[in-house]
Amino acid sequence: MSVVIEARNRGGIPLSVILGEILPAALAVSLLACVGIVHVTSRVLVVSQGYELSRLDAQSTELTRDNDRLKLELATLKAPARLEAVARTRLGMVTPSSAQVFHVTK
Repeated sequence: MSVVIEARNRGGIPLSVILGEILPAALAVSLLACVGIVHVTSRVLVVSQGYELSRLDAQSTELTRDNDRLKLELATLKAPARLEAVARTRLGMVTPSSAQVFHVTK
């Protein structure tokens, strides 16, 4: 004759019921919760990267605009007419006379 001893908790529910029915359900709920947390975290990271991309795109547009402005300023400063005016007014240069020009030959 064999005697089956069931372990019972204080509420009177057999341990086999807890392990057999409640534990798999708890594991399934835990797994779904973990999957949900990972999904939400990934979506938050995607949105964060989207905001960062938008910020960098705006910065790129601003830097391109500044670069274009600086190219225009450089072209203006290098203009021959402006250089001649600066040479005459600031440096006191004048166009040389034909007597001041020497031709060097080999």
